[in-house]
Amino acid sequence: MRNIFLFIRRYFTFFAFLVLQGVSLWFLFSYNRFHRAKFLGIANEFTGRVNTQFNKVEDYLYLKEENRHLHAMNDSLLNARIQDFMLRDTSLKYVKDSLPFDTLGHFRRYFFRPATVVYNSVNSQKNFIQLNRGSDQGIKDNMGVLSSDGYAVGVVVAVSANFCQVMSLLNVKSTISATLKKTGEFGLLEWDGKDPRYIYMRRVPKTSDVLKGDTVMTSPYSFSIPPGYIVGTIADVKVDNATGLYDLKVKTSVNFYRLQQVHIVENLQYDEQAKLFEDTRIKTEETKKVPR
Repeated sequence: MRNIFLFIRRYFTFFAFLVLQGVSLWFLFSYNRFHRAKFLGIANEFTGRVNTQFNKVEDYLYLKEENRHLHAMNDSLLNARIQDFMLRDTSLKYVKDSLPFDTLGHFRRYFFRPATVVYNSVNSQKNFIQLNRGSDQGIKDNMGVLSSDGYAVGVVVAVSANFCQVMSLLNVKSTISATLKKTGEFGLLEWDGKDPRYIYMRRVPKTSDVLKGDTVMTSPYSFSIPPGYIVGTIADVKVDNATGLYDLKVKTSVNFYRLQQVHIVENLQYDEQAKLFEDTRIKTEETKKVPR
């Protein structure tokens, strides 16, 4: 306590100056219209800047929650896309489907679930992404994965109770069907294991009118990923001398270095399509032995 009094005594003149200065400024701004207006303008500018910085800090602290709400909203919008519904042909037989119908008689073909990336690799030749959704949340093998912006990411290849493993486009074993937005020709997306920013669209016919900057989309021929979602843009056009077809260098739209939120896409007709494909393969192999 004694030290406090000694401190006040030592700096009494300075403290008295501050008090008197404050009183004089109060009189000046209270009874002088011009100075009051100037003071209020400066005060408003100062408080505005302080509030702006405070809001930036507050926005940053709540960014994770806002991200979650935005991702959930995007998921709802994706589930409402008319492109993910199909119109059932009832001309021969009326079929009552258990899947939800819209007012035009379309039934859902694709269903989207939100997920968060818990592990991601981009530097090996066989890169995988792990998500916080598994069989307990309805996830199965061969489901497609899109980024929160709606860009193609990869396909689910392994599932546990609460997690799943995704083979990303940056995997030398990955092969996904894609199509050129401008012309409609399709090819296969593959990665050469080098630059994570680029993949290759191979086996595109030379009759295609292909230019740098053209958009590459997911293909209707894929069982896992719905059609019409952006893969990337063409960065370079070359001809494979061995096949005589185009090899298109594609800059991926999704930034795999910053991947955080994704959508897992379920093709509700996948099992039926896959079974038909396998049955056809087996049947054609057997008929090769029978002379026609």
